[in-house]
Amino acid sequence: MITIRPAREGDLDGFLALASQVEHWFGPMVAEPGFHRAVEDHIRDGAALVAESADAPGPVGGLLVGAAPPAYHVHWLVTSERHRGAGVGRLLMADAMRRYVTGPGTVEVVTFGPDHPGAVESGARVFYERLGFRPGEPAAPGPEGGSRQICRLDVPARRT
Repeated sequence: MITIRPAREGDLDGFLALASQVEHWFGPMVAEPGFHRAVEDHIRDGAALVAESADAPGPVGGLLVGAAPPAYHVHWLVTSERHRGAGVGRLLMADAMRRYVTGPGTVEVVTFGPDHPGAVESGARVFYERLGFRPGEPAAPGPEGGSRQICRLDVPARRT
């Protein structure tokens, strides 16, 4: 069973463990002080989520989000190699949408361009497309030199 909770002080090592599994796609993070600061800032600001599983030590997924309505941004979303394809990312996104997105607005994420090997290997593009995101304009290349693209999801006003 996967549970989602707000990240808390002390979760940095878990985020770094997840980051180590995707540096080949995203470039250096684990040894980068800027990445450490970004994770710690998101945790302090209540804008980070962690996915945990009873069958695995440490987090099996993590998400960093930014909200400045009507714009919302998925800054970082990673699922552990072992748990990819098991619905962890979908649970993280559903929780983030419930917690942070009030709508109306637009959720944006920068993901791999269609020609990037990580687009297929990681499943990232299909993941966002299945959630209803649509491809937008190209974004700056990633630190490893691979293409990136902005994807958007329009969100209606939340009904109360």
